[in-house]
Amino acid sequence: MITIDRAMGLLTGADYHPSPNFDERPPHQDISLLVIHNISLPPGEFAGDFVQAFFTNKLDTNQHPYFKEIGHLKVSSHLFIRRNGDVWQFVPFTKRAWHAGKSSFQGQSDCNNYSIGIELEGTDFIPYTEVQYEKLAQVTAAILAQYPIKLENIVGHCDIAPIRKTDPGPSFDWQHYKKLVYKLVSD
Repeated sequence: MITIDRAMGLLTGADYHPSPNFDERPPHQDISLLVIHNISLPPGEFAGDFVQAFFTNKLDTNQHPYFKEIGHLKVSSHLFIRRNGDVWQFVPFTKRAWHAGKSSFQGQSDCNNYSIGIELEGTDFIPYTEVQYEKLAQVTAAILAQYPIKLENIVGHCDIAPIRKTDPGPSFDWQHYKKLVYKLVSD
């Protein structure tokens, strides 16, 4: 069973790769939003440690032409779920990861202040793996057990930054994912 060490803000069983790209949440800010993203580096390619390097500011921009375009960015996510179901954590949940950018949810701006960001290894148009859905549902259930996030406050990056972002894209099966989550939280 996946759990969260609430004091440390860390997920049990996740490989922890501390990112320098985070800061403090505003005082007395409840975590009330979960944002699902996708990423693959280089785009459309899976495997390797390029996402880890990117989120920890160690991306070698000479490894791929695309990396020269993004190498200057300082971004992070709380979690990254690989295609094989491995979970990497980059930022404790107690801290503000830099995953949402300019964003708004239900009239409240700067979603990084009150959200947890989860990146799935994938693209908008390549189906995610079943083990990713299962792991994402387990992680989501653990997060919902610790933080006051309503099921309707689980959204895609496309929902909070619709002009800029499209992820997790049409390849993400929201119905399947939420069915898995509901089964876990109602048992």
